[in-house]
Order: sequence, then C-alpha cells, then structure tokens
Amino acid sequence: MVDEATQARRQFLAISDVTKTFQIGADHVQALRSVNLNIDKGEFVCLIGASGCGKSTLLRIIAGFEQPSSGQVSLYENAITGPGSDRGMVFQDYALFPWMTVRENIGFGPRQKGLAKKYVNEITDEYLNMVGLEKFADRYPMQLSGGMKQRVAIARVLANECEVLLMDEPFGALDALTRESLQQELLEIWARTHVTVIFVTHSVEEAVVLSDRVVVMTAGPGRIEADVAIELARPREVSAIDFNQVRRDITQRLTSHVAPRELKAVA
Repeated sequence: MVDEATQARRQFLAISDVTKTFQIGADHVQALRSVNLNIDKGEFVCLIGASGCGKSTLLRIIAGFEQPSSGQVSLYENAITGPGSDRGMVFQDYALFPWMTVRENIGFGPRQKGLAKKYVNEITDEYLNMVGLEKFADRYPMQLSGGMKQRVAIARVLANECEVLLMDEPFGALDALTRESLQQELLEIWARTHVTVIFVTHSVEEAVVLSDRVVVMTAGPGRIEADVAIELARPREVSAIDFNQVRRDITQRLTSHVAPRELKAVA
C-alpha cells in the first residue's frame, strides 16, 4: 500500500500526447490530436471550446469510457484503462435511476461496494445534507426540478468518494437563475470536499466564474489552444472590470483561429 507522503509526490492526473480517431463508415475522423495536460489534485479546471472540439471525448477518456488511439491518461502515474470509482461523471441529462428515490440514487455506489447498511445510511445522509435535499429524500426523479435532479447526480457521484469529478455541461439545460445558483453550490461543495473537478462548458462566463484554470480547445482536430490561469479572488463578480478583462481574453483566444466573414448587404 502506498503511503500518503509518497502519493502526494506523485503526479496527480496526467494527459500525455493523447490522440483519438473514430471510424465512421469508411472514413477516419480525428477527434483529438496530441493533447497534453497536467492537473493537480484539488484543482478546478474548465474545458471550453466550440462543438466538435473534442471536450467531451477527452472527458470520456479520462473517465475510462473511451480509450485513446495513442497516448495515455494516468492517475497517480497509473494508466487509466477503464471506468473506476476514483472518477465520477455528471452528465447534462442527469442519468438518474427513475425507479429509485433520491436517497436510493445517492446511496447506490456505497451499496454496490457492499458496505454495511449503517455506513451506507451515514454516507447518504452526509451528501443529502450537502446538496440540501434532506426534505426530498423519498421523492423520485420525476417529482424533482431540473436543478434538484442535478444536485442528486452530483451527490451520487460524491458518495462514491471519487477523487476526480468529471462534469459534461451539467448546467447547460437549466434556466439562468438555477444555473447561477448551482454554480455557487458547486463551488461550496468543491471547497468542502477538495475533490478535483474537470468541467466542460460552452460558456466563457461560467468557466471564469468557476475555475482555477480555463483550458481553451479548438477543433479540426481537437487540440489545446491555451491554458489560462484565473487569478481572480472568489467570490467573483461578473460585472467587475477585472472579470470582464479575463472573459474578453478567453473569448479572443476562442475565436482567434476563425477567419472573419464578410456580411452581405440586404437588398
């Protein structure tokens, strides 16, 4: 067994020269090319880019749902070859079990591990309280709002005691007010758990609000254009001058490779 001091000295999450090619019929489509990225334990990192730049593909490779065509992703210097409880994924569509209550959904992972009922209940109660759903413990997903479903999805992943929380546009389907509320709740959960978060989004504002670093990706095939450290104090005010300077810089990096189009006059 590796002691904590040795583990702390190891590189946490390393993405090394990852390329991914899909075969679609007779064609080969390269989704990612030579992606290199290191993420420290406890960091909050956002991946941002236009549709088709490979953000979700990279997230699925880290999760172990996909294998790279070449290169490697490793956690504590151990190659990731498949899914594991050390990594948990939260999707935009919640992916809850509709036949289970909130409590049963959150406790699913601990039950699968064969933990004693007492410990399953303790873990479930801890994360129910963390996401503020104690009063809704016996409800089913169909009886919850979109924001509440996403809270359950986050709690279910955290109840597995994962080290890496992977989030694929988790707030993309929510209204603006709910999205803003969940962003702040996520930051509070991150501060309490010290989990490493890798968060995919299309929104520059969301990326700057949430992250320690914003990784800008471009398509054709997917690659890293920039890795921007966000050095703004939290909580962050979206109307602040320094916030908007950072937002403009990242937006410019996102669009720098896109040639301007001439608009035709309307007759």
